[in-house]
Amino acid sequence: MVIPIENPKTYNVLVTGGAGYVGSELVPKLLSAGHKVTVLDLFLFGEHVFDHLGHHPNLKVIRGDIRQLDTVIEALEGCNVVIHLACISNDPSFELDPELGKSINFDAFLPLVKAAKLSGVKRFIFVSSSSVYGIKHEPNVTETLPLEPLTDYSFYKAECEKVLEAEREPGFVTVTLRPATVCGYSRRLRLDLTVNILTNHALNRDMITVFGGSQKRPNINIEDMTDLYVNCLTYPADMIDGQVFNAGYENHTVAQLAEIVQAVVHKEMGRSIDIVTTPSDDLRSYHISSEKITRKLGFVPRYSIEDAVLSLIRAFSSGKIPQPLTNPVYFNVKTMQAVNW
Repeated sequence: MVIPIENPKTYNVLVTGGAGYVGSELVPKLLSAGHKVTVLDLFLFGEHVFDHLGHHPNLKVIRGDIRQLDTVIEALEGCNVVIHLACISNDPSFELDPELGKSINFDAFLPLVKAAKLSGVKRFIFVSSSSVYGIKHEPNVTETLPLEPLTDYSFYKAECEKVLEAEREPGFVTVTLRPATVCGYSRRLRLDLTVNILTNHALNRDMITVFGGSQKRPNINIEDMTDLYVNCLTYPADMIDGQVFNAGYENHTVAQLAEIVQAVVHKEMGRSIDIVTTPSDDLRSYHISSEKITRKLGFVPRYSIEDAVLSLIRAFSSGKIPQPLTNPVYFNVKTMQAVNW
């Protein structure tokens, strides 16, 4: 059953981290839906991501740091919805400088939420992570299970969830999403995510190296992830307020993901790609259930991992991804090291 949404409305949306991997694909969708969008981002990975939009009348871009309260207040002016994407993303990036990671991912969060409430924001969409569960042995990892984060990155995501729930009040609708790993092409491309890594290596090294292989890695196509964020603007408030939703539909092992990439590359390119498996001491395995979001919101994916691989193949083939193995812009850790940030 598809849940009806409220009558179409337009909103003024602040997207923190809006020039990132997901944000750069989300912002055009929000604009296409008729919303006004303010992007707050440091643009560490380049300012080209919105070039295709030209001087869009409904897009406001602020280059700034989410830790600077005056910048946050400026970005919130006139906004009634926040989609909070900004963070030091994933464990390796966070571990480069744990204090920096904490300052952005956690310390800046409560001031942002309080400023949003004071500025008249009515709906706050927080992007957490499915990694907050830690390692679970249950066949279906649902939102009711306890959080047991294993790293600082996931720990502070879980702490932000608590902060947001504490700040929730009538008229300030909050919803937390726990996405799986996102995959597929983006204008601010990341090639340090599992499916994207495997596809890059298949196309540009003619070989996929799998470390371990038995670890499960839930994934969601970037098209579905960004569609979900857009939908969260229009779901009835009483259906999402104070709710937490997993979002990750394909729970495959890394070995299975490699085989999917291998098959798509062979079908589309006629190339045979070898898979080489090597031992790994990192056998953390994650899998999540997205039954709740389907049952309560009627949200189901329209795109697959195969679609994500296809989007990358087309981008590589059209020359949109120069120097894919060496350019640090595609790798969060390398870029952060390059800018000494």
